[in-house]
Amino acid sequence: MTAFGKLIRTTAFRLTLVYLFLFALFAASLLGYFALNTRRMITEQITTTVSAEVSEITGIYDRRGLRGLFSKIERRALRPGANLYLVTTPTGRAIVGNIDSLAPGVMGTTGWSETAYRRLDEEDNAYHRALVNVTQLSGGLRLLIGRDLEERRRLFGIVAKAAQWSILVVVVLGIGGGIFVARRVLQRIDAMTGTAQRIMAGDLSDRLPVGRSGDELDRLASNLNAMLERIEALMMGLKEVSDNIAHDLKTPLTRLRNRAEEALAKSGCEADYRAALERTIEESDGLIRTFNALLMIARAESGQARGNMDDFDAADVAEGIHELYEPLAEDDGMSLHVKTACSPLYGNRELISQALANLVENAIKYGKPVVRPIDPEAVAATKQILIEARREGDAVLLSVTDHGPGIPQADRKHAVERFVRLEASRTLPGSGLGLSLASAVATLHGGELRLGDAHPGLVATLVIPARAGAADRLAAQTQGVPQKAA
Repeated sequence: MTAFGKLIRTTAFRLTLVYLFLFALFAASLLGYFALNTRRMITEQITTTVSAEVSEITGIYDRRGLRGLFSKIERRALRPGANLYLVTTPTGRAIVGNIDSLAPGVMGTTGWSETAYRRLDEEDNAYHRALVNVTQLSGGLRLLIGRDLEERRRLFGIVAKAAQWSILVVVVLGIGGGIFVARRVLQRIDAMTGTAQRIMAGDLSDRLPVGRSGDELDRLASNLNAMLERIEALMMGLKEVSDNIAHDLKTPLTRLRNRAEEALAKSGCEADYRAALERTIEESDGLIRTFNALLMIARAESGQARGNMDDFDAADVAEGIHELYEPLAEDDGMSLHVKTACSPLYGNRELISQALANLVENAIKYGKPVVRPIDPEAVAATKQILIEARREGDAVLLSVTDHGPGIPQADRKHAVERFVRLEASRTLPGSGLGLSLASAVATLHGGELRLGDAHPGLVATLVIPARAGAADRLAAQTQGVPQKAA
């Protein structure tokens, strides 16, 4: 297809033609309305003038008779640019006036009519058009007074010619403007198409060009770029998961196989086989937990869990996690505390509970103080883990604070990636998926996971936007009144 063929097939060019047609139609209608009203106005002026003159001359005839009538008409007929005058006998013979000939039948009827005529003082034999009024006088005489319509015709011709030129200019400028606009739009669409083709070829890092005008194409490009960034992040995540599964799960699977071989080779009694089977089951449970965590992260990142959202109080979740993990913290020599305020939230309670549980498990596992102070009260304070649930502005915050070594600022961005384990935690059991799951759950709810400094220690906070009306709906549900989610 040629460049011009592509140009005239664009939506922008077709829309320009449609608007051009509508505008030309509107302009023609407006000029036609103006011309018709001008014609009507001139006709009304003629009829008003002629009617006044008819009244005046018939009055003179009534007062002064034929002599006065003929004298008046002769004087007026000789004026430059005079109206048309004619007095005839009942048989139609002309007596006085400035009209040489009329269309047949004009003097036979009274009232207004438009007719062709020729003046006495004109040398050419051309006929003109006039608007005339025929009045019957006493004695059977007929009086014709009219006005030439040349002025009306010239004005109407001027308007018609202006309309023609205006429509021509509109069409030329419209088509030129349509070609210019279509070419600009086509250039941008071609640029987007080229970028899309490169992306389809595998270059997910490429982005659609965004101008500075902020028009609909820029907004579309911005939204598509955001979508592409999301797709690239998901694809990178999938690649990372594949790589991490290949590397991080290879070791436990190899260890599982080696233990099974060792049990077959060295175990000689039922107790040895039982111990080997128990270690195998323990290792398998760890693998199952890892795969469950990966599946839960994938569920959260793909948005599949949005169908199980409901209104609930985040404070109840914090209280439940505190009750569940308090014995585990005490067994590890830590003290678990909770501080809550009413925090209505709309979301997936199961995932948010799991995310908060992961944060608490990390705090119990990695939040032990590195340097123990001498003061007993300070020792107790450093062993405390605090779970908080509160409303802050338009968001609900679920945070877990410990007083362990924390996470350095430079490592916090990578700490939420899958299977990432910092140097200080490599000696402890774990899969490196706890913070990844918490971050994915926060993102699913339109929020984020923030890692901060507790001086010393780590503050891990789930920041989740509070949906409007959650408190009212939750209160209505508590009272047994069904409410529709906003």
